Amino acid sequence: MRYFRIVLTALSLLVSLGVGQAYSQTKDNPVLDGKLIDAVGAIGEGRLGEAGKLLDSILKADPGNDAAWYYLGMCGLYSQDIKGAQNAFKKASEIDPANYWYKDRLALAYSMSGEDDLTISTYEELLKEYPKKNDIYFTLVNLYLKQNQFDKAISAMDQIEASFGKNENVTVTKYDILLRQNNPEEALKVLEDYNKDYSSPYVLTKLGDHSLAEYKDTAALAYYKEAIELQGDYIPAILGEAEVWRVRRNYGNYFKSLRRFIEDEQGENSSKTQYLGMLLQRSEPRFIQNNLSHIDSLYDYLVLHHPSDSAALKPAGMYYYATERVDKAKSLLRENMMRNPGSVDAAATYLQLLGYQGDWDDLIPAADSALERFPLEAGFYEIKNVALYNRKDWQGIIDNSLKIIEIAPNDTSLTIPALANIGDMYHEMGMEKEAFDCYKKVLKANPDYRPTLNNYAYYLSLKGKSLKKACAMSKKTIDKEPDNSTYLDTYGWILHLMGKDNEAKAAFKRAMIYGGKESATCMEHYAEVLDALGETDLAKVYKSQASKKRNEGKE
Repeated sequence: MRYFRIVLTALSLLVSLGVGQAYSQTKDNPVLDGKLIDAVGAIGEGRLGEAGKLLDSILKADPGNDAAWYYLGMCGLYSQDIKGAQNAFKKASEIDPANYWYKDRLALAYSMSGEDDLTISTYEELLKEYPKKNDIYFTLVNLYLKQNQFDKAISAMDQIEASFGKNENVTVTKYDILLRQNNPEEALKVLEDYNKDYSSPYVLTKLGDHSLAEYKDTAALAYYKEAIELQGDYIPAILGEAEVWRVRRNYGNYFKSLRRFIEDEQGENSSKTQYLGMLLQRSEPRFIQNNLSHIDSLYDYLVLHHPSDSAALKPAGMYYYATERVDKAKSLLRENMMRNPGSVDAAATYLQLLGYQGDWDDLIPAADSALERFPLEAGFYEIKNVALYNRKDWQGIIDNSLKIIEIAPNDTSLTIPALANIGDMYHEMGMEKEAFDCYKKVLKANPDYRPTLNNYAYYLSLKGKSLKKACAMSKKTIDKEPDNSTYLDTYGWILHLMGKDNEAKAAFKRAMIYGGKESATCMEHYAEVLDALGETDLAKVYKSQASKKRNEGKE
């Protein structure tokens, strides 16, 4: 049974590789033939070392065994010994120059090592011996194009047409090559010549695109319409027709064509939403505003035809959010989450929208629902924490942060911020000792964790204790982020408390440049420093601005 199984494995491998022509040119030798079959079976089962030993023993007894050289080359390919594979295939080809597969695999080995010239010359040699093998032509065309040998590529395409007749793919490839050679007239002639004898939506659309690029929109429209008459759902032609209407500012017909594109049942939703996204990006706000109802209808049709597809619901929701229809955006993104309960992205998108809108009442239950389905997604705990913070639910944040540590105990990118959050919440709750204990644990795990360095230093400064320690911690934050106004405020305030007002003033001046004017606390601190330096008029200015920020609710 074992022998029969190996024979079957060998045969299946030969069929899958297309290498059934690997026959030895030497006299029959039952022992060596058996070893060869065993070697092929070993290759098929991935036992390359065993196969190599068998093949080496065959070649030691019979150096002229071309099949053994060939399979030794296959071993080399599979084990990434490309040079060894090349040498083996060359040996096989020298022994049996007429075997197609030996040279084909030699060319493949050259290709794998990036030796394009040798790859091309080997395939060109094969083509002389097998002029009817059209796959060699296409392989050579790709190689010629890779080396920018356009004339050779065109010649190969001409040979394909001479041997196998005209083909729309060959025609369009020649067209593209001629364009790359900066020969648009000859390129157009290739398409027109094909179009005289054959009907092809593909070629007609290319003709339309070429005409549109030359600002011949009437000719382009005629080509697109002819393509659509041949194949009513040919999307490239439909989009080409739409582009003509857009260029002509005939927006009624433009959106009518786009609707056909959106309603196409065979098209991928990702390509539809990509097109709509590009439309919004490249259009002026005035165009969008004037045609809002048309664009709305396109997204509505998309959702109508694909009511459960996240690739339709999510972009539609984002579109309505971008155009300030928040309620509809919220409805669509919630629908996306409900219809795709297994999608982390669908849940995250909806939660993020609620967070952006400050809709804390909806965000908390939505986050809980997401966490029931994805209990290991730390990001959902974090976004829930935002809502809890705005609800001043400090204990809730502590509980969530403990869960983050529980689900990812070895991931310091999660555990350190979570522990820092716990410390901050303890401080909010007036539990100073517990807060400082958390901060110490954070800094033991990461002595450079800037949020905790800043908060710990600031809270120490509020107590008026350990100012040197606080100053050293704060200095580390601004050394790393010299333009962070929050860190500069802490550092400047500690310097003020230490009686170093001139240094403090420099820190606050920098803070004012980088966002400090958005914080009432920062401006109040700066005003106190200015007062201490006798600059009372400027201090009054900052006190007044700080008071306005307080009234706006910006601490």
